[in-house]
Amino acid sequence: MNINLSLRTLHFKRPARTSRGAYSERRIILLTATDEEGQRIGLGECAPLPDLSSDRDAYPTLSSVAELIRQALDAEDYTEFLRPYPALLFALESAIHDYRQSPTLYDTPFARSEVGIPFNGLIWMSSPDEMLAQIKQKLLQGFHCIKLKIGANSWDDEIGLIRKVRSRYSRESLELRVDANGAFAPDTAMKRLETLASLDVHSIEQPIAQYQWHEMAELCRNTPLPIALDEELIGVTGRLEKETLLDTVRPQYIVLKPTLHGGMTGTMEWASLADRRGIGSWITSALESNVGLRNAALLAARIYGPDIRFPQGLGTGQLFTDNIEMDIELRGARLWRSEVADI
Repeated sequence: MNINLSLRTLHFKRPARTSRGAYSERRIILLTATDEEGQRIGLGECAPLPDLSSDRDAYPTLSSVAELIRQALDAEDYTEFLRPYPALLFALESAIHDYRQSPTLYDTPFARSEVGIPFNGLIWMSSPDEMLAQIKQKLLQGFHCIKLKIGANSWDDEIGLIRKVRSRYSRESLELRVDANGAFAPDTAMKRLETLASLDVHSIEQPIAQYQWHEMAELCRNTPLPIALDEELIGVTGRLEKETLLDTVRPQYIVLKPTLHGGMTGTMEWASLADRRGIGSWITSALESNVGLRNAALLAARIYGPDIRFPQGLGTGQLFTDNIEMDIELRGARLWRSEVADI
């Protein structure tokens, strides 16, 4: 098996805004695994997020990435060697599983194109009117679960938007999730959680910034609505560290992004440790191309299948003007595996 590397720059259709800022383009490294004759192809995507991924500065050149891969494949266990490099681990695992058509990922109803995976409609931060227009579009497309990015506009504007949505759509007809990306201050977070709970919000991701375990644990202990950890998991790579975090904070959910949270191996470890503690989880993409999205979906089908009912966060495949064609497609509010594409 040979591993070839190439750089791609993808361009967002519209700036992807979070409480940390906006992205207008996305640089990724594609890993292509081939046999000696180039007849079998496996694809993986290494796409750390600037200012967020723990390994964001670990891949300055393609030659440095190639050297890390060489060392990893020479090691006794490449997944253990690459624990500090989650984005590269996800890419290499994906390429190898794809190359081998491993039953771990490819022997599921989703991989056989028998079922689709439900996902939430993602509403990006914008003006209240524009966000409301996004919500209406998602509902027309058949979504019954949407996630709102909050924290960049004023709280009054954001809560006003949620009130407007709730006045039109009940909890039974529309599930609302919100993602604060750590935007709330610890001393005001509880009051805001109470307001969100009064509007039948399903859950909130990362209400306060990471590395505040005591404050987050107190919120999770007393919260009126479920809290999901996201950024809090970044950089927590060892099994004992993961257990300590989960046992200290005791969240209701964790949100798993393979690019950020340990590749496929690390994501499966997180999900297993959480499940043993009665903590729920779901998988979401991290602004990858269709390559990363497809591999995250295959992983979600393995962990949560065979018939996934709980909406995942796998709907970012339409963000780019120049995405990479893959064997996945969106049908309403579900992601399906389709005919194999020629890459």
